[in-house]
Amino acid sequence: MRATLILENGSTFVGQSIGSTEERVCEMVFNTSVVGYQEILTDPSYAGQGVVMSYPLIGNYGVNEEDNQSRQPWVEAFVVRHLSERGSNFRCTGTLNDYLKEHHITGIEGVDTRALTKILRSQGSMNGMITCAEHFSVAEVMEKLKAYHVQGTVERTTCETVSVYGEGNQYKVAYLDFGTKQNLVTCLVDRNCQVTVFPAHTPAEEILSRSFDGVMLSNGPGDPADCTDIIEELKKLYASNLPIFAVCLGHQLMALATGAKTERLGYGHRGANHPVKDLTKGRVHITSQNHGYVVVGDSVDPAVAEVSYVNVNDGTVEGLRYKNGRVFTVQFHPEANPGPVDTAYLFDDFIALMGGKNHAEMS
Repeated sequence: MRATLILENGSTFVGQSIGSTEERVCEMVFNTSVVGYQEILTDPSYAGQGVVMSYPLIGNYGVNEEDNQSRQPWVEAFVVRHLSERGSNFRCTGTLNDYLKEHHITGIEGVDTRALTKILRSQGSMNGMITCAEHFSVAEVMEKLKAYHVQGTVERTTCETVSVYGEGNQYKVAYLDFGTKQNLVTCLVDRNCQVTVFPAHTPAEEILSRSFDGVMLSNGPGDPADCTDIIEELKKLYASNLPIFAVCLGHQLMALATGAKTERLGYGHRGANHPVKDLTKGRVHITSQNHGYVVVGDSVDPAVAEVSYVNVNDGTVEGLRYKNGRVFTVQFHPEANPGPVDTAYLFDDFIALMGGKNHAEMS
């Protein structure tokens, strides 16, 4: 079946429908990963967005339940150059196309994803619509695209109830779920942590009233500045002097809670090969990333925090180390999935903080 992708700038791409045939409006972004499409589909940070995969062959190893990063896929739409008809892998339990249909993800294949990625990179992420209709009004489509805004995504993706993982393990971690990838929790459990996962809007008092050794703030979708009530609670957690480790959206929210500002990137950082420099050690790591907002470096109060990591490609802030010695945050994903595990040592640094070490001892 024929499908058409229409962008907010008026560009159109015609291809074949994959997945659901439902009409879909969302923010279109691109990801440069070669593998890891199932982890991308199930990453809550993509809520409200459609993903263009710049790599031309997607779906060649199929899908399986083990690679899911959350309870369901969150990507609204999926755009590929070529979708493999079958998967070849010893863990494969189904095809990607069937997976897209099962989860009502609208998709299109057979389009020039290189040209599409160049548009999104040069003009910035923008809204788009995928439709299987033979005839449609361009004017009506443009009205829908202009009216669409990604909002309320943290509320949609956070957990509804408190859950405990790794019960009985040594370090007691309070984990705030803003739309988390499961491997973040797994990385803590594997390091002898008992992780209590709380919904995003949990009051700080509920966490502080219990004997936790540390707090972790997860990744998540949307504009961090929209999370005003969460930011107020994080101010209280910061003042508590508990060790805090934050990733992605959690990193941005902690920066806002301590007086810094965030801004939207033109096209974001999404992929598994982003170079980041550790300013303390002078080393460059290859990281997995998925974000459209960053902390404004000039807005960080040097009396509160210092920039600890920067993006090698564009110089944007990729990490902050707070002067109280108990809080550190990063923009990238140390848990990977998909991507390299160069920065998995950050979980060990968090364990060291909970064990009583300070940043000087960790460096």
